[in-house]
Amino acid sequence: MESNEKVPYVLTGKSYTAVAINAAAKAGEWIKSRLGSYGQLSTKTSGQDLVTEIDKGAEQMIRRLILTHFPDHAILGEESVEPGEEASIRALSEAQDEEYLWIIDPIDGTTNFVHGFPFYSVSIALAHNGEVILGVIYDPSRDEMFVAEKGKGAYVHGVRMEVSREERLSEGLIAVGFPADPVVKLPINIRGIEAVAPRARSLRAGGSAALHLAHVAAGRLSGYWEAGLNAWDIAAGALLVAESGGRVTDTLGSAYDLGVRNVVATNGALHAELLTLLKEADATGF
Repeated sequence: MESNEKVPYVLTGKSYTAVAINAAAKAGEWIKSRLGSYGQLSTKTSGQDLVTEIDKGAEQMIRRLILTHFPDHAILGEESVEPGEEASIRALSEAQDEEYLWIIDPIDGTTNFVHGFPFYSVSIALAHNGEVILGVIYDPSRDEMFVAEKGKGAYVHGVRMEVSREERLSEGLIAVGFPADPVVKLPINIRGIEAVAPRARSLRAGGSAALHLAHVAAGRLSGYWEAGLNAWDIAAGALLVAESGGRVTDTLGSAYDLGVRNVVATNGALHAELLTLLKEADATGF
């Protein structure tokens, strides 16, 4: 078989992965069908933190699909948590002791969705006793399904993913985010941008943490960092990166866990260089 031939991702009907893929695909198709037709736009923590009834409807759809198969599993979804950092931290601490915890972001990149900019995604992760064992990210605009199971690698459309091979930041395409918190978190990321931009080949800010992580896993980005994220932004993508041979830590270099809010994900080779720059620029968020 030729190496570039796509291999179908064979799944049993009720496996965790099959249910996650089905939920992400159905929610993603529905979200895309509502592009430009949302009715109510409101803000959460700031004027940059948008939510629509599409976000809420998509989360309910995903919840129903998961609970149909796994009624005793717990679910942590962005739209079911009060806005703000403290509420997010509290919701995670209350849920992370669950044996099986699904972590959902129905639309990661709502602002992009609202503006019709085609860079948003559905992110679904499953943690078992606090460790992420499954990550699925679906990009409706490009119809790309990114899937990772712990210990089994990561795939997009059945093709095994590998991180990129750039060894230095000067060769790397690096992504960053602009946080919804304009007062505390945004200045931190701006300091990081000022430090990294002159040293990297180029920077990108797509506006979906989950998709940035998926693209690091697929080797399309050399790295990504952002301060001030939540568990549902990172959980699925972090597993994708790890299973593609990359490295995911907090901005101080500690290993990823569900509580990480300031994240660095890279191909591994330029991880230390990026961490050093962020630390020197006081851009870690700590």
